Amino acid sequence: MASPLRRWITVAALSLAAAAGLPRPALAQPSPAAPPTVAAAADLKFAMEEVAQLFEQRTGHKLRLVFGSSGNFYAQILQGAPFHLFMSADEDFVFKLADAGRTLDRGRLYAYGRIGIFVPKGSRLKADGELKDLAAALKDGRLRKFAIANPDHAPYGKRAKEALQNAGLWEAIQPRLVYGENIAQTAQFATSGSTEGGIIALSLAKAPQVAALGDFALIPESWHKPLAQRMVLMKDAPEAARQFYAFLSTPEAQAIMVRYGFVMPDR
Repeated sequence: MASPLRRWITVAALSLAAAAGLPRPALAQPSPAAPPTVAAAADLKFAMEEVAQLFEQRTGHKLRLVFGSSGNFYAQILQGAPFHLFMSADEDFVFKLADAGRTLDRGRLYAYGRIGIFVPKGSRLKADGELKDLAAALKDGRLRKFAIANPDHAPYGKRAKEALQNAGLWEAIQPRLVYGENIAQTAQFATSGSTEGGIIALSLAKAPQVAALGDFALIPESWHKPLAQRMVLMKDAPEAARQFYAFLSTPEAQAIMVRYGFVMPDR
C-alpha cells in the first residue's frame, strides 16, 4: 500500500470549465481572486495545514500552501516565482531576499525547530538522541542506509550534518547517506523502511501519521546551530496574505505550532 507520506509535496492543478454559449452581461459575476500562495518549509506540512484551516474558518480567506526546501524557494523567488508569503526554515534566506529588494521588509521570526533521529518499525537501529547506537551500527555493519535532507539547500539537512559532525560520524556515514530533497521527503525515506532511519524534524515526528511508523528521539540542540525560522511578505502580497501573516502571531495559531514541537520566539 502506498504511504500517505508520498503525497506530502503536491501542487494542485487549476482547471477551467468552458461555458457554452454567449455570456449574459447583466448576469456576469466578477471572477474571485486567486488565493494567495504561501511557500512554506517542508517541516511545516502538518502544523501549517491546521493553522491555515483555522484561518479560513475565522476569515473566509483561502490559501494555497506549497511545501518544499527553503533553499529552493529562495532561488525560485529570486527568479520571480509568484509567491506572496515565504515561511523559511532558515532566516538567512529571508535576509538575503530582503537585501535583494524582493520583500516587504526583513520579516519576523516565527519559530525555532528541532531535529531528532527517527527509526522505523523493524529497523536494526535504536532511536538514541545521542547517536551512540548509530555509531555502533556503523562499526558492526547494521547500518546500510540513513536519510537526511540535502544539506546544500535544506536547513534541516544542514543541522543534521552539524549534529553528525558533532558526534564524530560525518566522514564514516557519508557513503550510506540518502538525501531527501527536503525534510518531508527525508521523513518519507526514514519511515518507509527503505532506510534504517534518518534525522527528521520534530514537527513531522509529532504528526500521528508519522509517529505510528516508528520511534523518535531528540538530538541535543547544543549539537547544531539553532533552526531559526523566519517568514516574510513579498511586496505584492494581497490583503489575505497580510492577514495570515498577522494571524500567525495569535495565541490560537501559536498553540498549534507548539503542539507540533515548535518553540515560539520570545517577544
